[in-house]
Amino acid sequence: MIATIKASQLAVFAILFGGITVVGFAAARWRRGNLAELTEWGLGGRRFGTFVTWYLLGGDLYTAYTFVAVPALVFGKGAFGLFALPYTIIVFPVIYVVMPKLWQVSRNRGYVTASDFVKERFDSPLLAGLVGITGIVALIPYIALQIYGIEVSIAEMGIPVDASLTVAFVVLVIFTAVSGLRAPTLIAAIKDTLIWITVLVAVIYLPIRLGGYGFIFHHVPAAQLTLPPKLFNGYWTYALGSALFLFLYPHSITGTLSASSKRAVERNAAILPFYSILLGLIALLGYFALAAGIHPSKAYGANSIVPALFEKFFPGPFAGFAFAAISIGALVPAAIMSVSAANVFSRNIWHQYIRPQGSAREEANVAKVVSAIIKFGALAFILAVTTQYVLYFQTAGGAWILQTLPAVFLAVWFGWMDRWATIAGWAVGIGWTTYLLVEEGFKTSTYSFGFLGHLTIFLGLPPLIANLIVAFGGTALLRALGVRRQPSYGPAEFEVDRPAAVAPPS
Repeated sequence: MIATIKASQLAVFAILFGGITVVGFAAARWRRGNLAELTEWGLGGRRFGTFVTWYLLGGDLYTAYTFVAVPALVFGKGAFGLFALPYTIIVFPVIYVVMPKLWQVSRNRGYVTASDFVKERFDSPLLAGLVGITGIVALIPYIALQIYGIEVSIAEMGIPVDASLTVAFVVLVIFTAVSGLRAPTLIAAIKDTLIWITVLVAVIYLPIRLGGYGFIFHHVPAAQLTLPPKLFNGYWTYALGSALFLFLYPHSITGTLSASSKRAVERNAAILPFYSILLGLIALLGYFALAAGIHPSKAYGANSIVPALFEKFFPGPFAGFAFAAISIGALVPAAIMSVSAANVFSRNIWHQYIRPQGSAREEANVAKVVSAIIKFGALAFILAVTTQYVLYFQTAGGAWILQTLPAVFLAVWFGWMDRWATIAGWAVGIGWTTYLLVEEGFKTSTYSFGFLGHLTIFLGLPPLIANLIVAFGGTALLRALGVRRQPSYGPAEFEVDRPAAVAPPS
């Protein structure tokens, strides 16, 4: 094994990885706060301005797996892999409409998670718990995929994979426990810089080596340059579904709620599409690999093509730089995801059902422990389970989290929705989605619906429509029957700054 290690790549990789480890520990002193409180440890004290939030959300949403999987999908399925571009454009108007209002009411009333909002909006700990559990379940395979992104990169350098991943995640666990959300936030700026450098060098240098963009597209099979008509509906519905569910994930909401102002959230909805340019350039790497004749590895399939492309054409030190960019690009979202899942568990499961009288310090300590457990659980999952199953369950995560849309996004605008109708809608959506996933063996994100004339679309959308019909129809029926609606609060809570609450009312 020693003979296969690429020394120059490993040296650059180790220097950069060591550097971000130091930054992770130093982050505890950045914008100091009492890290024994969950709002400080898990939300950074809500102190992040426009550009810090931009880096945080960029590091949160554009992950190592994006760097690996988007080019792999373009390499394997051609233009269908470009669905990520329209979806990242559609998602930001959704953010602008919903997230500033959610941020405002969360700050005013001390919410740390979306489930905090759901609990008080519907006066329903049950619905809040269901939304929280859905988020945690959806996040675990997502965290595992970040580990997979690191694995693909370090395998290309010849490093023993299991030992290297374990060391990386021990370091991640420690500096996340010490610094909380501040660590991945500070590292996100470094991560984005490394990835922008890597991608810009790649899209300039590789075409020069390969003979130009004309040569590249001439050597890509024509069938992979355009989208076949049979994939049209799957393409646009998956893009739409992805845009709707992306900011329902706990890590996306955590990144948003950590902003210092409603204005910062609005500005980010306007400037985050800049990352779509980066995503488009990353997608081109799939076509570069096709033109260069890169062969996928047996161990990782098409997901190995970007590391293999860099290994083949870049000098050793820059290849190590690129692998570090991918790996650091995995640690940032993995840290944010584990922190957000721990916030949900501590606030909406532990505090709500197990230790209602627990102190604020206990709540933060529970979150730190759970964050570590989640990281190591995801690591064990990726080391023990066949990779294809991790990929399949990530597909399921998006379809499942989409079913929380009525309870979270729509409840920001519609205060009259009934708790029991919304719970029933969630149950219908989750049940039908799970049935479809099981029927397909968790192997695809699309399904051919016979009642729609065998239209093949994203499998999460019809369950969402059924969910909405039950939630809104049930609300109308219960109101017609004179059933008392739960307490609510007025629009001022969503629009007007008030002194920030420390915790939601009990």
